[in-house]
Amino acid sequence: MLEKPKLKLKKFYFHPITVFIFLTFFVMALSGILSLFQVQATYNTINSNTHELEPVLLSVENLFSFDGLKFLISNAAVNFLSFAPLGTLLISLIGLTIAEGTGFIEMLTKRHISKANKYVLTFIIILISTISSLINEVGYAILIPLVALIYFINNRNPILGIVTAFCGVSFGYGVSIFVGSTEVNLMGYTKIAARLVDDTAHIALTSNLIFIIVATIILSIVGTIIIEKIVAPKIGKYKKEEEFAKTEQYRVINIEEEEQKQIEKDKYENRGLRFALIVGIIMLLLFIYALIPNLPYSGMLLDKDATTYLDQLFGKNSYFQDGFTYMVSLVFILMGIAYGLGSKSIKSDKEIIENASKRFTGIGSMIILIFVVSQFIAVFRKTNIGYIVTAWFATILENMQLSGIPLVLITLLLIAISGFFLTSPSSKWMIFSPVVVPMFMQSNLSPQFAQIIMRAGDSMTKGFTPLLASFVIYIGYLNIYNLNKKKPYTIRKSLKLITPYFLIIAATWILIVIGWYILGLPIGPGVGPTI
Repeated sequence: MLEKPKLKLKKFYFHPITVFIFLTFFVMALSGILSLFQVQATYNTINSNTHELEPVLLSVENLFSFDGLKFLISNAAVNFLSFAPLGTLLISLIGLTIAEGTGFIEMLTKRHISKANKYVLTFIIILISTISSLINEVGYAILIPLVALIYFINNRNPILGIVTAFCGVSFGYGVSIFVGSTEVNLMGYTKIAARLVDDTAHIALTSNLIFIIVATIILSIVGTIIIEKIVAPKIGKYKKEEEFAKTEQYRVINIEEEEQKQIEKDKYENRGLRFALIVGIIMLLLFIYALIPNLPYSGMLLDKDATTYLDQLFGKNSYFQDGFTYMVSLVFILMGIAYGLGSKSIKSDKEIIENASKRFTGIGSMIILIFVVSQFIAVFRKTNIGYIVTAWFATILENMQLSGIPLVLITLLLIAISGFFLTSPSSKWMIFSPVVVPMFMQSNLSPQFAQIIMRAGDSMTKGFTPLLASFVIYIGYLNIYNLNKKKPYTIRKSLKLITPYFLIIAATWILIVIGWYILGLPIGPGVGPTI
């Protein structure tokens, strides 16, 4: 008797745009339910003038109502246009597309990057991605498209490049080899919280410097191993590899016939590279000069109202910080044009604009995705759910009688878990610092070490939540380079790609922090884990 063939159900894939629309209305409905049960939380904030604790009561704001719908509709344009990833991404893409259109990026990639060992290249990408948090979240907008393009040109899977850059920025966020914006954003809360216990407490901007340098190197090494040994084999090769191979084969075959033509081409490419290098050096010198205060026409990128130099660089009104993406894009534009003129790959301004315009045609779906995600995140923030969950965790910690390693470990984990709901490190630290810092100091742990726990906990989960605003760049670029349009990269699928990295790096963070505490190593000049 013949067996009946089994019916196979086709898998149905919802596009991320559809999923985020659903999540927006789900959060609105959830806010209605939670507000019905009067879900709320109280946390203490520190008055910056009196240095005293002030209780703040937060309730879930009901958006499943007429007022909620009114908020969504009336603020749609504002939510979209003020969404940080939109501006930074578009600005960086202008520079990259012009540089690519002139052949500048391709020439650099094939001449230099293609010869690099894959482990070395991955390490450099992760290291640069980690260091990029020096200037908040600009790394997402600049490095994800750039690394994807480099991998594509180099005939390596651009999906792997996207994952590498995203993981490097996210799970190493807040550490660097220099003092940066993280110190400026967190130190104020740490200092005020420390003075609840000790009026003379002083927190220097360099108090975490030794720790973050070592952590940056360790995370980059571990991240490289994860990418090359675990992630890369799962992602596999790009399906267009055969087409590239055929192209290369055809080119090689014809070199003998067109040897003279190739020599001429190399001559112009070398000249273009010299032109680009000269422009790059000039731009770098001008950039450095603009960061030097008290010289004629200098300091244009600094906030001259700030008192310290680091505040001038990374403060809220910092021109350096706000304009960094634009400056990087401008460097790509000018170096790309210089290369194009020198190599004769471009002949007019019209050609530059047309080449750039062609490369922008593929980001239409990205813009729609950014619009939808901007509404989702705005709605979630409006409900106060993220702040309330974080406040609950702070209260749980406060009610625990912990010290030593248990205190360090539980604090680290609670901060990490809260990162799924509240992605801003300064907002988390505003809630946690009045609890964590005094608890640490009363347990003979330094407030500077408490700040390290905050940085480590934030980094552990930063990239593993769709509530991260820059997550949209990650998932958007996955779908731009996805060859199978019938099977888009969903939220689940995009998170699955980075799960090994997330889990191993989280474990690495725990080992680094606990090991540092046990060994009693200095975390900064003259500062250790204990008081």
